[in-house]
Amino acid sequence: MTLFEPITLTGRHVILEPLSPDHHDGLVEAATDGELWNLWYTSVPSPDGMAAEINRRLALQEQGSMLPFTTRLADPATGGPGRIIGMTTYMNIDAGTPRAEIGSTWNAASAQGTGTNPESKLLMLRHAFETLGCPAVEFRTHWLNHQSREAIARLGAKQDGVLRNHSRTTDGVLRDTVVFSILEHEWPMVRAGLEFRLAKRR
Repeated sequence: MTLFEPITLTGRHVILEPLSPDHHDGLVEAATDGELWNLWYTSVPSPDGMAAEINRRLALQEQGSMLPFTTRLADPATGGPGRIIGMTTYMNIDAGTPRAEIGSTWNAASAQGTGTNPESKLLMLRHAFETLGCPAVEFRTHWLNHQSREAIARLGAKQDGVLRNHSRTTDGVLRDTVVFSILEHEWPMVRAGLEFRLAKRR
């Protein structure tokens, strides 16, 4: 048994629900919004590769190293689940500490810049710190993914360092990985910042 059990996390703008094969068609539609698989600096599955990616994430969940979510818009009329806009995960889970990385995240192009990403992070960070008792939560991104690095820094995460020639991209090129983290004692200030950002969107 691990603390990182499937759970639905509900916010005002988004709902994170446990990933399921039933989400396949909605995830394909979301990835097609902006043809995200063509972005060289991130890894978003193509329509043909979506089923394999869902199975990969669910297999890692079975092994206890990942807890994957499907990201949906919250229906403004009912507060219930709306259309699927992407995926996110707790990954590289260390259940003994407990500690995890938030990553393998992507959102449809039309949802970017609308508050969905910061609210997703708020929901996941709140669950990690306030429910699971994590002393730290980590974020990692490609050195050249400036958009992601800036977004992580805006959360209030601090850069720990750069892992040079850390891993290979899908096309075999070595990448440098930037590592950020938020510590437990930093969480109240990070939470206040995220809540302030989201309040301005109401």
